[in-house]
Amino acid sequence: MRRSRTVALTAVAAAAVLVVTGCTSSKTSGGTSSTNASGAGADAATKGIVNASDKKGGTVTYEMKGTPDSFDPGNTYYAYIYNFSRLYGRPLTTFAPGPGEQGNKLVPDLAAGLGQPSADGLTWTYKLRAGLKYDDGSAITSKDVKYAVERSNFAPDVNSNGPTYFHDLLVDNDTPYQGPYKDKEGGLKSIETPDDLTIVFHLKQPFADFDYLVSAPQTVPVPQAKDDGAGYVKHVVSSGTYKFASYDDGKQLTLVPNTNWDPSTDPIRKQLADKIVVKMGMDQATVDKDLMAGNAQVDLVGLGVDPQTQAQILQNPKLKASSDNAYGGRLAYVAINTKVAPFDNIECRKAVQFAIDKTSTQLSFGGPVRGAIANTVLPPDIPGHQDFNTWETKDNKGDEAKAKDALKACGKPDGFSTVISARTERDPEVQAATAIQAALKKVGITVEIQKFPQGKYFSDNAGAPQFTQDHNIGLMMMQWGADWPTGYGFLQQIVDGRAIKASGNSNLAQLNDPAINKMLDDAIASPDQANREKIYAQIDKKVMDQAVYVPLTYVKVFLYRPDSATNVVATSGYSGQYDYLNIGTTK
Repeated sequence: MRRSRTVALTAVAAAAVLVVTGCTSSKTSGGTSSTNASGAGADAATKGIVNASDKKGGTVTYEMKGTPDSFDPGNTYYAYIYNFSRLYGRPLTTFAPGPGEQGNKLVPDLAAGLGQPSADGLTWTYKLRAGLKYDDGSAITSKDVKYAVERSNFAPDVNSNGPTYFHDLLVDNDTPYQGPYKDKEGGLKSIETPDDLTIVFHLKQPFADFDYLVSAPQTVPVPQAKDDGAGYVKHVVSSGTYKFASYDDGKQLTLVPNTNWDPSTDPIRKQLADKIVVKMGMDQATVDKDLMAGNAQVDLVGLGVDPQTQAQILQNPKLKASSDNAYGGRLAYVAINTKVAPFDNIECRKAVQFAIDKTSTQLSFGGPVRGAIANTVLPPDIPGHQDFNTWETKDNKGDEAKAKDALKACGKPDGFSTVISARTERDPEVQAATAIQAALKKVGITVEIQKFPQGKYFSDNAGAPQFTQDHNIGLMMMQWGADWPTGYGFLQQIVDGRAIKASGNSNLAQLNDPAINKMLDDAIASPDQANREKIYAQIDKKVMDQAVYVPLTYVKVFLYRPDSATNVVATSGYSGQYDYLNIGTTK
């Protein structure tokens, strides 16, 4: 998920989020390093912009295994769509161009400046840039941003995939707001638009990370007259550099330049390619081959090449020189469903914690190059992380004796049966589930693996609590990336009980501890960064004490960049993927 994001009430900077900028190969942009792709070297895109160029023309081809949840900016929660959607949608804020520490600064995008908070932190005001237009030439207004937030957060029966931060933070109407498709009386009163260039948000509580929150694609403007709910994904109205030319659901999306995009209003984007094509539903091995042949420029999902391709690249110095291995503030884990018996008993959850052999799951994901063995919820590159190991086993290989003792304590000495879910298109995830199945069998827990497509995994399957309860899904494979690079941006959607929803749910364990919920509120209301980070560390320990998540690896991605791609840079802001904002092609 968000996808792969220390801020005071005035909001300035935070961890490594990168947004690539186009520049010529003979220059650097804002002091960033740039190199030619040919012979750039392994991990070059983690340190600078590889093959930086202003060359226009050609077709940039993205390929992907499976399909996304949605290309609708207001109905997505995959990091790669957060990343990609910026080509056709501009949120209020985003991140400064540049790799490494140079990409830390949060900058305005659709807005002319960062938010202006009130003294009590309860009101945030943004001014939009003047002269902004949609692809049809009509003016973008603050009302369109307000409407975008309303449709993405207050219509779960239509747009269920995204996070619920705005829904939870904004002051509600006197009569509970039912969303724009049901309520035609002027919308949510806590979002005001006093003029076409001003938008004001009124919050229930101070929220120190609000400038980060509005960097989500849920603030990409949507003209209400063009919105037809679930059908909007077929003809998203563009505020970015590219617009929809054609969309064949599950097969192909084609983007072409938005002729009404004005570079004078957009200091961070280039408009290089003549066409951008996304090919969906492909085999990962085919995607890898096309990348290495230069027939595709980007693997859209950005999880990295498959294990066979990885071995081939690592064994070939020339291929390895075009690879990048990066952390992205992400955790691979097993969620234990507290609403599916017998996992409502903590002792049964402890049995799973002790039984799993993390060395075998690490191998399933691709070995150390794909991530270090994890023991905490917060990854090392998220502020607030502390090293501890609540459910330690020798060499991380599991402890059958402790697992069996826990089974006895939970009244299941002979074990029990359950189901584990995984995403069909993610072979390493399925392989890790298979390794978990084998480890749990040794202690008497019989596990059936059920696979579901990634495009529906959260809307219909693992992220639909009633479905999991009806189908005895007690364990769920999961990867999670920070929505923005703070403890709150990583933790809230997966540990806050108030974030649980009927569809598109990310709190797969259905953890709802009032003490944890309050700690999150206390942290985000604090103007003191050090205090916030201290609380996030305490939350991490409290979550691990409840044994609801089994951390497996702190994820790294292993990506291949073809010589045909220009302006390539790895971004921890989007789970270690390449930044898609300005990728061009030499072809």
